[in-house]
Amino acid sequence: MTTTINAKNITLGEVSQFLKFQEQLNNDTYTNFLSLESLTEIEQLELAQIRNDFREYLSVERVSEGLIQALTTFPLMRLAGFYRRPIKMSLEQDIANITIEDEDTTITGRFDILAINKEKQIAADIPFWILVVESKNSLIAPRAGLPQLLTYAYKSLEYQESVWGLATSGEFYQFVNIRRGNPPTYQLMPFLTLMEPEPSILLLQVLKAICKL
Repeated sequence: MTTTINAKNITLGEVSQFLKFQEQLNNDTYTNFLSLESLTEIEQLELAQIRNDFREYLSVERVSEGLIQALTTFPLMRLAGFYRRPIKMSLEQDIANITIEDEDTTITGRFDILAINKEKQIAADIPFWILVVESKNSLIAPRAGLPQLLTYAYKSLEYQESVWGLATSGEFYQFVNIRRGNPPTYQLMPFLTLMEPEPSILLLQVLKAICKL
């Protein structure tokens, strides 16, 4: 009898058991992986507006996943260039079922946001995955989205060496560098926050750099 697990409910322990992911521990910074560019004055002004808009909501109520996407994720991704060719974004898209034969287990799920490069084909009809995003409500730590991110990225590693993941609560942002290997590995990058000027600048710089991969 095959057991079906929804990725929404999967734990980090199950990800390790079924998909063999191991955490890579080191002191790498974003510049070890990405080429970061300075922001223009207009970009910094728009970034400040996104921060101020979100602060209005954050100060009075718990912000739902949908509102977090509307107030922070989508505006940041637009500002970073994800709305322009050759990038295409998909929302609430099913992952291909992951079958774990030795465990008689199938993992299913839907990722919140997937950004691909339409013009960078890595195999027939298989585009290059740039970024997988998982949103949580404002009261949940972004790390809670890590098991889902790893599960969603797993299939892409059949075709590419690495993919970036991002889990966010709107206020805090956890980027994850996920890499193919035996076993596959993931590295948690330093936490960033939208609510402070300097970390928010780095946040947008990282998103812009990932967009250009």
